Amino acid sequence: MAARDDRADLMFVRLWLLGFSTYCPMLCIPPMVHVMRQEFHVSYEALAILFSTPVTMVLALSIPSGLLGDKIGARKTVVMGAAVIAVGCLMRALSINFTQLLAFTALYGLGFSLVFPNLLKFVGLRFPQERVGLAMGVYATGITIGATVAVAATLPIVFPVFNTIQGTLFIWGLPSALSAVLWLLSKDPYVNAPCRALNAKGEGRLPPLWKNRNMWSIALLLLLNDIHYYTWSAWTPSLLTMKGASPDLAALISSSAGWSTIPAMFLMPWASYKFGLRRPFMWGSALLLAVASCAAHFIPVPLGWPLMAVVGITTGGTFPMILALPSEMLPRESAAAASGMIISLGYIGAFVGPWLAGRILDATGRLDLDLALLTATALIWAAVSFVLPEAQDASKSTSMARKTGR
Repeated sequence: MAARDDRADLMFVRLWLLGFSTYCPMLCIPPMVHVMRQEFHVSYEALAILFSTPVTMVLALSIPSGLLGDKIGARKTVVMGAAVIAVGCLMRALSINFTQLLAFTALYGLGFSLVFPNLLKFVGLRFPQERVGLAMGVYATGITIGATVAVAATLPIVFPVFNTIQGTLFIWGLPSALSAVLWLLSKDPYVNAPCRALNAKGEGRLPPLWKNRNMWSIALLLLLNDIHYYTWSAWTPSLLTMKGASPDLAALISSSAGWSTIPAMFLMPWASYKFGLRRPFMWGSALLLAVASCAAHFIPVPLGWPLMAVVGITTGGTFPMILALPSEMLPRESAAAASGMIISLGYIGAFVGPWLAGRILDATGRLDLDLALLTATALIWAAVSFVLPEAQDASKSTSMARKTGR
């Protein structure tokens, strides 16, 4: 038993580092927007596309990646994805123009698309049900700290080491190389054998999943969460500099969202299961985001600190809750494929939100319209929350899903 606990502790380290190393190469981009515009002579929209390219690959490839995981095994696919992330991130340091940077970022995104849907299944296979939430919390905390440190440290600490964009990207690619090595060396025996994506008659499992209302509800919640998380992450530094903050201060205030996210990622799911309630945490977070989006029009720079705390708590606290929903509400025998569908649909928001904000900024020189759209999406999020079953009904929903395959 002790040996198994030791291996579980090492797996927590791998999960945390994978989350950290996947997100810091993405979130180092927003603080360098003004530097990249000068060096590459590109628009805000182009930089929004660069920022969103990894998650665009996730939304485009999560379904085939999930099917691959169901065929060859979730762990193998995660290890493969970690290696591709490392190669893509390190090759970005060799970019001599914007086109090359975009291509290498797409390679990094390919690895991301292999990891994300299969990691949800891998965690469900590797850990007992009562520890799945903890494992996803560890991974999500790695994501949050990676994103937060990248936003806060890129300009004042990392960029001055080489004084180049390429050198900065190289430094932020090193954690992904370490993560890939740890996953490649892992010899964890506590994983079930791969399950097939097709049944004995050769009929795919996709049609029943596409008809599953729970899947659409989860995907829509993830889409709305991603719109807010990625839009705030990409453009808060620019919003604060327009209000008069220096680039360093704007990045520091923006990073504060991540620090407030960390306790929320653990406390909000814990409280949800403790009290058997899910909807109040979902619609309450959505309404707080609506208020924050409205307030961002008017508040001065010093109030950016509490504003970003609200954004961090609401988007971060609900994120692991949403990630846990497929294992509770969808059939486990096709978990990777189901997660792939949800992620592919949900991560449309991770592309559309930042891209649309970049278009608005190019066209108007302001982000007011984008903040109004964020308010509207938060209100939609609140409405969708009432479609979910409450936490105390989750086991009943899971049991029915496994009996019917829907």
